[in-house]
Amino acid sequence: MKKLLVFLKDYKKETVLAPLFKMLEAGFELFVPLVMAAVIDRGIAQEDIPYVLKMGLVLVMLGLIGLTCSITAQYFAAKAAVGFSTQLKHSLFEHIQELSFSEMDKLGTSTMITRMTSDANQVQNGVNMVLRLFLRSPFIVFGAMVMAFTIDVKAALVFVVTIPLLSIVVFGIMMITMPLYKKVQAGLDKVLGKTRENLTGVRVIRAFHKEEQETAEFEQDNSALTHLQLFVGKISALTNPVTYIIVNVATIVLIYTGAVRVDTGYITQGEVVALVNYMSQILIELVKLANLIITITKALACANRIQSVFELQSSMAWKGSGDGLAEAGRSLTVSGQDEAGKSALPYAVEFDQVGLTYQGAGAESLSDIDFKVKKGETIGIIGGTGSGKSSLVHLIPRFYDASRGSVRIDGKDVREYGMEELRDKIGMVMQKAVLFQGTIRENLSWGKPDATTEEMNWALEISQAKEFVDTKPRGLEELIAQGGKNLSGGQRQRLTIARAVVRQPEILILDDSASALDYATDARLRKAIREMGEGTTVFIVSQRTSSIQYADQIIVLEDGRVAGIGTHEELLESCEVYQEIHYSQA
Repeated sequence: MKKLLVFLKDYKKETVLAPLFKMLEAGFELFVPLVMAAVIDRGIAQEDIPYVLKMGLVLVMLGLIGLTCSITAQYFAAKAAVGFSTQLKHSLFEHIQELSFSEMDKLGTSTMITRMTSDANQVQNGVNMVLRLFLRSPFIVFGAMVMAFTIDVKAALVFVVTIPLLSIVVFGIMMITMPLYKKVQAGLDKVLGKTRENLTGVRVIRAFHKEEQETAEFEQDNSALTHLQLFVGKISALTNPVTYIIVNVATIVLIYTGAVRVDTGYITQGEVVALVNYMSQILIELVKLANLIITITKALACANRIQSVFELQSSMAWKGSGDGLAEAGRSLTVSGQDEAGKSALPYAVEFDQVGLTYQGAGAESLSDIDFKVKKGETIGIIGGTGSGKSSLVHLIPRFYDASRGSVRIDGKDVREYGMEELRDKIGMVMQKAVLFQGTIRENLSWGKPDATTEEMNWALEISQAKEFVDTKPRGLEELIAQGGKNLSGGQRQRLTIARAVVRQPEILILDDSASALDYATDARLRKAIREMGEGTTVFIVSQRTSSIQYADQIIVLEDGRVAGIGTHEELLESCEVYQEIHYSQA
């Protein structure tokens, strides 16, 4: 939690003024019992009505001043808490965006969503409550005890015994509940993950008639979370009754002691009333403090969970853009020297004995991958399910780092590039077509923010998407639902291809991104991509040999290893894996 307090640095004034005004309010509140004692002992006892009215006006003034201080403190506390939460969420989201795919795989989507929303809100509430009550409540508790000593030392000894007992109860319950609240938030992660999975896959669930099974599993997880929340809630709920018992017993002892002291003439009736009022103030403030501690306990548990995300550093270190460009220049002059000593362009992409092991995996997903691709070539990648096709192409834009060996683009290791420099070279179409809520134009702008209408239409023609975009009433301004749910699978795939093509990348990667297209549309798409320009190097990952048979090279993968490299005709003669795939589709 301490490390998160850096997000309050822009609200130093508010973090000082909020508790200051609360303490001013508390100070005025501590004078109320003394005024009441004076009203009883002098105004009522002596039947001095003008004095009673004067003291009544004093009470009204104290109330108005206290109200003003309270509202002011509330304003500053809310401003600081909301500002803190805003900066925290922005920073957390930015940090998550900087994490590599490995760290995101490790955290999980549901956990990141919970920490961005529920956890951050709990911390915001904690900051708000701390600024309002953390100093005020202890100030009134100890202030009331001090004021009691100014009235009568012997009677005030009741306060000396009561306050430590209350502290033991409050802080003891806090120590018990803090680890339990961490488990509650972890259970919330699980329920949120199940909810997200069901909402995302609702069509699949209905298609397989698994509604009852999923409902039962959700109820099981939700029931476990409910039982845990009830258990920790019951422990937390002990705070109020136990503190009430202690304070009420203390009040009884105080009234008895006060009565004896009044009878012997040591104190007045008004002073006894003041002592009881101070005890009531202590009761109210300790109940507030108990609730505050419950809130703080939740906030601390959530803050530690958020902090664990901040402490998770990306396994990838990126070079600065300037450094990368300078290195690229040096690489071009050194890397490719032909036999005559003349400078030659390096290969567009090179894999040099590359191996890839995912975090937590027991074995390599890719082993000894070694090939070179010239600029402008089209490379087909094929293999059985789980052979490592997507893993291979994910190494090119550096979504993952190779565990060993090196991946080079234009003769330079991808680790030596800045992130923007590397990603600007590459147009990536993922295996799963993902579109965002907004217009078609806005979705294509992800590929190139300053793309013109002509460039977008050109990309749509290449991707074979223009034919259905033109049928839309609003054309490029047609709205797309979240995830592209108002489009067919083939339409979504074609738009994601257009989004990658519009930036006219040096390297275009199609990761099984035409699986929903019919053979005729797929053929037209491949023909259009070949005619894009000689400078574009294309990687096509596919399950169909017909989609890659005209590629300059075809890489056949089996169990994460290269089973063969060559043209379609060469592989039909020499590669058994390719033969098996091809003839099974004939």
